[in-house]
Amino acid sequence: MRFLGHTEAKTDVKGRVFLPAVFRKVLQASGQENLVLRKDIFQDCLVLYPESVWNEQMDMLRQRLNRFNAEHQRIFRQFVSEVEVVMLDGNGRFLIPKRYMNAAGIQQNVEFIGMGDTIEIWSAEKVEASKMSGEEFGKALENIMNISF
Repeated sequence: MRFLGHTEAKTDVKGRVFLPAVFRKVLQASGQENLVLRKDIFQDCLVLYPESVWNEQMDMLRQRLNRFNAEHQRIFRQFVSEVEVVMLDGNGRFLIPKRYMNAAGIQQNVEFIGMGDTIEIWSAEKVEASKMSGEEFGKALENIMNISF
């Protein structure tokens, strides 16, 4: 399952938004119906996980945490409790609850960004500020890949 690219959209007054068709096709091809919505841990955006990807993430975290360690239990509780199961309606829309819209600073204009196995949802006003300049991106990628140009 690979979500790629980005699409601009608008929420309606109730907070509903259409999942872009290109992403719906990927979900349908993989047999996924349910999505899990969560505020990103590090940035002011939301993340949509196909249910199978969410379950893998949850299982991986659970394996790394000790049930008999109080801090580990607090981490796991916060990770799994701050989610919303999302289902698309017959038109391909889903509701972004107000608390999530507020947490990500979403007013009406949003941008969906395919991140491989997840989809980020950004406030259109905040997405540009999250990006690196072309030069910064090139240098960061060079450092990661350890390649000299």
